[in-house]
Amino acid sequence: MKAVSGSHSRTRSAGSTLLRLAAATAVFWFTVLTLAAPASAASRIKDIADFEGVRENLLVGYGLVVGLNGTGDTLSKSPFTQQSLVAMLERLGVNTRDNLTKLDTKNIAAVMVTATLKPFARQGTRLDITVNALGDSKSLQGGTLLVTPLLGADGEVYAVAQGPVAIGGFSAKGEAESVTKGTPTTGRIANGAIVEREVGFDLAKLKSVKIALRNPDLTTARRIARAINRRLKTPAAKSLDPATVLLSVPTRYGTNIVGLLTDIEQLTVQPDQVAKIIIDEQSGVIVMGDRVRISTVAIAQGNLTIRITETPQVSQPGPFTTGGATAIVPRSRVKVAEQTDRKLGILKNGVTLQQMVASLNSLGIGPRDLISILQAVKAAGAMQADIEVR
Repeated sequence: MKAVSGSHSRTRSAGSTLLRLAAATAVFWFTVLTLAAPASAASRIKDIADFEGVRENLLVGYGLVVGLNGTGDTLSKSPFTQQSLVAMLERLGVNTRDNLTKLDTKNIAAVMVTATLKPFARQGTRLDITVNALGDSKSLQGGTLLVTPLLGADGEVYAVAQGPVAIGGFSAKGEAESVTKGTPTTGRIANGAIVEREVGFDLAKLKSVKIALRNPDLTTARRIARAINRRLKTPAAKSLDPATVLLSVPTRYGTNIVGLLTDIEQLTVQPDQVAKIIIDEQSGVIVMGDRVRISTVAIAQGNLTIRITETPQVSQPGPFTTGGATAIVPRSRVKVAEQTDRKLGILKNGVTLQQMVASLNSLGIGPRDLISILQAVKAAGAMQADIEVR
């Protein structure tokens, strides 16, 4: 009886081991398949849209940077710098208007100061600012920005900036050579501005919130409204146009607009996009969306290259020749080369972006020629996409 009992015990132990092994194997393959699955292209609403009232504001100001080591503005060439210097000294009780001709400092520069006022920034909040030279200053290295009011679009002062300027470049000059790295006439001051005025906007009193799409699209707007209604379990959202979704605040949220927007902004939506090709004519950059489709079309491309080489020769008269003169005789060589190894490529109906690029690359076509080909395909009516040339 004891031997039988030991046998059953070993059988149960082996069975438990097999079950644990099977469970571990299942977890392993589930993890592998999950990681191998393609990532969803869905995006959060907060990444593709903005909420009404939650926005930044741009600030700008005019100020002076002092303490430069002879790299500031030339007062005779920058009258606004001289006028600003005189006005600043007068505010400090120093009269210099009677001796304007003697003002010849090179340690001051007029600058434009820009900053971005964060949404719902309160008084005392610090802002990063950017300082840019306005005159003929060579460098702002080592300078300090004096008190500069920063204005909004309504002309009101919302922040005040001051502090030492930090630049990311430098400039060194010798008698026969100069070296410049980066832009020494542009700098930043971390936490260089203090908010003095708040932008008035009471989010809690809103009865409805408008959601603005960053890339307007009818399908995307409708999908956002449907996702919100599914989450709230009430028809509170509706798309007004391709760029706007109107959300009525449900009764159960009351004045808790922050909680409502928090629940909504994490929802994922599959954005739709228009088939479009962006072409930068100056740099030759081409960007194409994955929805670009091409109808059946044949493409051939050949280059005709004409090379003209000038090798002028100098003709001199012989020694002891009278009446002769040295003359330059032009020698030109013209060579015409036409690439005959180009082939005719056929793009079938409904090819994808990857197939189109692979086919065009097989013809040895560069970006410049590709621009002309895309425009020609569009003109032939074989491209289901918009072309935007910048």
